[in-house]
Amino acid sequence: MPSKRHRALDAAAALVLVFTLVVAPTWAQPARAQAEPFTLAQLTQLLAQVKSGEATFTEKRSVAVLDRTLESTGRLSFAAPDTFVRETLKPRQEKLAVVGNTVTLSQGARTRTVALDAVPEAAVIVEAVRGTLTGNRDALERHFSARVSGTAPRWALELTPLDVRLRGQVASVRVAGTQGVVREVTVALADGDRSVMTIEPVAAAARPASAPG
Repeated sequence: MPSKRHRALDAAAALVLVFTLVVAPTWAQPARAQAEPFTLAQLTQLLAQVKSGEATFTEKRSVAVLDRTLESTGRLSFAAPDTFVRETLKPRQEKLAVVGNTVTLSQGARTRTVALDAVPEAAVIVEAVRGTLTGNRDALERHFSARVSGTAPRWALELTPLDVRLRGQVASVRVAGTQGVVREVTVALADGDRSVMTIEPVAAAARPASAPG
């Protein structure tokens, strides 16, 4: 039988081993600095470096009064500082082009031009997408309460309209992406309808060549 002294020494050795393995490393290693949060300023600066772009999109809409999801596909393009074009190819062809405060809607042979601020509920969504694509921080902060999460390699931007009346129509717009590329736009309407647009950038080499002038 081990003596009380030996048992005490064994217990002390065990405590030293536990202390060495568990406690000591927290003393030996310097405290890690907490990562700085990724900010709206950093995100818009990153996005603003991309002056123009083209992409394809697939949008799925959930409408409260329907028991199925509506799907559309098409193309997107933008150019800083204020040009945004959405061209739907399926299920039917239509085009929305925004330059500054001017919106041109085309469907078949019919074309209509209106001022963007004349349709404020649509303007909210356009400004959210266009402002994010072009990295226009002033426009985003003028229209929305903006909250950024994540990091540069994988970020999300939650936009809530500042105008109380508009919040009664568009609850929020969530934009997500990687680095300077927008990959998804989710629009939540106040009545429960929701759309999710998945965006796939088109590489420059894959774009059709411009016709010679």
